[in-house]
Parts: sequence; C-alpha cells; structure tokens
Amino acid sequence: MEIIEILGYVGALIIGVVLGLIGGGGSILTVPILVYMFGVNPVLATAYSLFIVGLSALFGAIRNIQKKLVDFKTAIVFAIPAFIAVYSTRMYLVPAIPESLFFIGDFEVTKNIAIMAFFALIMLLASVSMIRDKKKTQEKPEEKISYNFPLIIVEGVVVGVITGIVGAGGGFLIIPALVLLAKLPMKKAVATSLLIISVKSLIGFLGDVQNYEIDWFFLGIFTALAAVGIFLGIWLNKYIDGEKLKKGFGWFLVVMGIFIFYNLLNE
Repeated sequence: MEIIEILGYVGALIIGVVLGLIGGGGSILTVPILVYMFGVNPVLATAYSLFIVGLSALFGAIRNIQKKLVDFKTAIVFAIPAFIAVYSTRMYLVPAIPESLFFIGDFEVTKNIAIMAFFALIMLLASVSMIRDKKKTQEKPEEKISYNFPLIIVEGVVVGVITGIVGAGGGFLIIPALVLLAKLPMKKAVATSLLIISVKSLIGFLGDVQNYEIDWFFLGIFTALAAVGIFLGIWLNKYIDGEKLKKGFGWFLVVMGIFIFYNLLNE
C-alpha cells in the first residue's frame, strides 16, 4: 500500500470527524480524496460518495431521531422530489453525458473535467455558506410549520440533480430551504436535513449499482473508517466547539476548490 493511499484512508477518517464535529460539510471532501488519492474515475467517485454520504448521514439521522429533532412530514415532502431527481440523474442523465463535450482552443473539456469543475464550484458555494454561517443560538421563536409546496418541489428537484451529479449531500442548500420554505427552526432543519440527505443519497446510489461495477471491499473499508470518524467527532464535540471550526473549514474548502480548478487547467 502506497503512502498516498494510507493518507486517503486517513482522509476517510477525517471526513467522519468533520461530520461529527460540525454536522455537515465533511462529505464534500469525499470525491477529491477518492479521485486524487485513490485514482478513482470522477464519475465512479461521485457514485461511491453517494453511498458514503448516505450511510454517514444515516448515523446522524438516527441520533437525531432519538432526540426527537426530526420532522418526518417535512422530510417526506422534501425528500420525494429530491430522491426521484437524484435517482433519475444517476440512472439516466450522468451515463448520457458524452465523454467529450467541447473544445476551448486546443483544450478538450471532457465529461470527467466538467464533473470535477462543477464539483469545485459546488465546493466553493458550500464554503461561502459555512463562512457566513449565522449562530444557531440566535433562533426565532418556533413558528407553526407551513409548506410552500411548489417551491419545495422545485428546490427538491434542484438539490436532487446537484447531488446526483457531484455526489455531495447538499446540506448547505437543504437547510435554508427547510427554514425558509417549511418554517422549521434551525435545530430541526439541521436534524431533518440529515434524514433527507441519507434517503436521497442511498436511493441515488441504487441507480449506479445498475450502471457501474462497484468495488464493495474498498467501499466498505472507506465507509467504515468514515463511520468511526463520525463517532470520534461526536465524542470530540464534547470538548471542541464545532461551530467555531466551521468558518475555518469553510476557508479550507475555498483552498480545495481552487486546487481542483488549478489541477484541471494543468492536466
């Protein structure tokens, strides 16, 4: 086993620790680690990421269900259009994208380059939401939950398509939608988003099982390390304020996003 692969498995552990500490964001590191440390094809990496993100979010969702923080009705209303969109994206849209898209001068924009560029863009957007994150303690009194169904459906479809393309959970899009469109208080929005992320990611992965050959042994080891990291992060949360780390992690995502763009331009 090469040093770069060992660092990749350490990265899997770090993904879980970040998820356990700050409740999200760590999963967006999954694709870069799979692509640059294990040499996994970007399309297959997004598939693996869906499985890893889905199981990781499920651990958090179960914990929040035990704390009675999950709003199941809201999760169902949002998740149905989201998981239909993510499954359709993985089953039909991603395989339909041609390997060669277009040329910019002598530079060929391939399917893999386009997916990684889009992923880097999503990473930068996620970093902005973390850097500008408002303190969760400054919550408004809990309002009666109401639904703006048309906007929720549109948001669910958009999040589902983005998740299907890049393999990230999309919590930075889901949480604001739950707060603004379903009037959920922030704590419930964060908890409910994990259940939504889990369901749509795992259902989206089912679309990949039928299209790609999955290395279950490797995927199992990587996911297990991420799961161990989650429990380690939850334990560390007793001693470290995850919210204080979120802004720093946001800036780290900025650096990672720029690195991906730089790497793509120099391939």
